[in-house]
Amino acid sequence: VVTCAGLHLPGDIDYSGHSFDSFPNSVAAILGPDDIPTAGLVQIIAFVRILETAVMRDIEGTGNEFVGDFRNGYIDFGWEDFDEEEKLSKRAIELNNGRAAQMGILGLMVHEKIVPLGYDADLPIIGHLV
Repeated sequence: VVTCAGLHLPGDIDYSGHSFDSFPNSVAAILGPDDIPTAGLVQIIAFVRILETAVMRDIEGTGNEFVGDFRNGYIDFGWEDFDEEEKLSKRAIELNNGRAAQMGILGLMVHEKIVPLGYDADLPIIGHLV
């Protein structure tokens, strides 16, 4: 995930000595002057494509219980032990956590764009953005 969170892994990203910190955050990592090389982006896109087409897909006839159940009869961390009410509750919790994560990322993206415009909010918990 390319965000403005500032999380960079330790070590080098390739054998020529480029560290993770040598690449900028956000869109600048893809479009900026110090962007990730094209070969690196191709590797990322190819990896995501393999995951989407080979691993994270709904295979008919493998015991999937609902839309988005990508276990495909393979992974079961105790899901079968829950009753229907608890399964529904856990699915609702997972959906709400996903929605909260999307709102968090949206907030980071908005802050990344409004701070350069001169807006410096005094937020109740974290104070100023800059």
